[in-house]
Amino acid sequence: MITLSDILYEDDEVIAVLKPAGIFVHRTSFSPEKKVLLQTVRDLIGTKLWPIHRLDRATSGVILFAKTPLAAKQLSLDFSLRRVEKHYLAIVRGYMEANGKIDYPLGDPKKQPKEAITEYQSLGKMELPIPVGRYATARYSLIRVIPVTGRRHQIRKHMSHISHPIIGDTTYGEGRHNRLFRNEFGISRLLLFAHKLSFKHPRTNHQVNVLSPFDPVLDQLFSCFGWPDKKEQEHD
Repeated sequence: MITLSDILYEDDEVIAVLKPAGIFVHRTSFSPEKKVLLQTVRDLIGTKLWPIHRLDRATSGVILFAKTPLAAKQLSLDFSLRRVEKHYLAIVRGYMEANGKIDYPLGDPKKQPKEAITEYQSLGKMELPIPVGRYATARYSLIRVIPVTGRRHQIRKHMSHISHPIIGDTTYGEGRHNRLFRNEFGISRLLLFAHKLSFKHPRTNHQVNVLSPFDPVLDQLFSCFGWPDKKEQEHD
């Protein structure tokens, strides 16, 4: 599941790894599995770890753990104060405008919604000659997403809110487009990828930028959709 090659950055205080889609970060009431990512990485390197943030089970990409209580405390503070920058890549339904910001409060329906802000940039567009619903073709966009706040399912909820749901999202997405990707490309997972994480090192205060390699699913789609140049841009 996780091997040494999935370690993207490591020193005495922190470790960043490539999380695969389909695994919980840590054990909760929603994670009946015996083994979660936190335990898997801990067993791999033989060191106790503290979770700093989380990714949805269906989301793949960069995730950071602390190796010491002091590092965990400082990084948790930095996340809460929005000092950490997270970049995601997503494939969404429809053509997106060049860039924009979604400012739409989110929260539990029984509680007062909290501030939630997501910024995005359109990186590429493509069209498939396949009718979906009342449309003769199916249009999609590749976007970079930067969540300013960190609410649960924020990116997925925000993209659905503006009628550009992420492909493969079975909770907030559009079933007809999800089926198209299953039938045409054999892809049934959420197409949301935590691509970059930038943070201040808890001991040295130096800026650390962790960039994740593309997983095989994204590689496949970038080739199919004619976006190899976009991949190179993201790695620059």
